[in-house]
Amino acid sequence: MAKKRKKTRKELLKEPDEFLTISAKLIGLAREYQTQLTWALGVILVLAVVFSGFRLYLIRSEGNASALLDSSVDKYRQAKSSADPQAAFQQVSADFESLLNKYGSRQSAKLGRLIYANICYDAGKYKQAIGLYRAALGDFQDWPMISGQIIASLGYACEQLQDTAGAVSYFEKLSVAPEAHMQDEALYHLGRLYEQQGQSEKSKQMFAKILAEYPDFIYIDLVKERMSG
Repeated sequence: MAKKRKKTRKELLKEPDEFLTISAKLIGLAREYQTQLTWALGVILVLAVVFSGFRLYLIRSEGNASALLDSSVDKYRQAKSSADPQAAFQQVSADFESLLNKYGSRQSAKLGRLIYANICYDAGKYKQAIGLYRAALGDFQDWPMISGQIIASLGYACEQLQDTAGAVSYFEKLSVAPEAHMQDEALYHLGRLYEQQGQSEKSKQMFAKILAEYPDFIYIDLVKERMSG
């Protein structure tokens, strides 16, 4: 087998350098598509500017929402210290409505919606409170403890409106929630409400479950009285 001849230095110098060849091709390609590359670069720059501006807008928007929430809560506290809940509600309702209308999707507004729902409830505005609580459920669906409190509040509000069936539906939902931190309270209210509906057997079942599973329930003495009665 013939041995492959090694190229001389002079022959090697005559051959095109691979790096230079690739570089030349890239330069030629850039020249050929100069307009397209310039346009693409411009789009990237515009998108970067838009993204930065939108991010700055979100930061400022959240800051404005937070400031409005703080001022509204402070105003309510001051009003409630010298007036009844209904009068305090009248003084701050426009502020909370403005917060929700302007910054409804911001985190501060979501918290404000829940606070406003409680204010409405305290003022006896139960229908308005229910609407706000229902919206707040979507805001806090990933926060089990908060969502549990909201469901309970919906039950209380329905009961205030003499909507026993609605109250039962919310407390039933709370009683079977995976998080057990309010199940005892839900069972207690279900026992009361079933009794009001004339479902004495279901009422006893709720109270019996409390005695068996929640012996440290805060109203355990009331449960025992109801069972013995």
